[in-house]
Amino acid sequence: MMDVLSHAQIWAAIDALGERYGLTPSGLARKAGLDPTTFNRSKRETQAGRQRWPSTESIAKVLQATGASLDEFMALVSASGEAARRHTRPLIGMAQAGEGGFFDDAGFAVGAGWDEIDILADTDEHSYALEISGDSMAPLYREGDIVIVSPAAPIRRGDRVVVKTVAGEILAKELKRQTARSIELRSVNPAYPDRVLPRDEVSWMARILWASQ
Repeated sequence: MMDVLSHAQIWAAIDALGERYGLTPSGLARKAGLDPTTFNRSKRETQAGRQRWPSTESIAKVLQATGASLDEFMALVSASGEAARRHTRPLIGMAQAGEGGFFDDAGFAVGAGWDEIDILADTDEHSYALEISGDSMAPLYREGDIVIVSPAAPIRRGDRVVVKTVAGEILAKELKRQTARSIELRSVNPAYPDRVLPRDEVSWMARILWASQ
């Protein structure tokens, strides 16, 4: 099922259709027998900032003039929506993440040595991807799964988190409780014990936003 169409998706699809047939927005409008300014970028919002949508009649005329099918146009709409949601994020394996030089004191990604991954999700600009190693989070996360982590996201009890200790250990757990003195972590896999870490032994803790499995 397609998501609700956005203003940006529709206009991006019109632009893409024009490019496919070698036409500028004004050239596309003229070919469709419309006012040449119909598809101008300046016409896509009112002076008050309200969105202007192309009419179904103008879209129908464009399809007729170019010979494009409705399916072709809707494929462009879908592709533009996917492109808008696609992001490139730094990627590193959890074993490598325990080494120095990849994070600052707050858990934000820094330094070199990161790979990149293309993801289709809304994430904040500080998020990054970690590749799970080990089975302490099985069956929720298995070795080789990718989790998207954000050190900027607020953390609450019950959230899944990644924790780095001062000693360089990287843990993927569930936050059970945190106090001024300690952080209590629950292992999803019952084969592994829960952990209680003194605050001064925790370098940083970041929330897992979602996983690509």
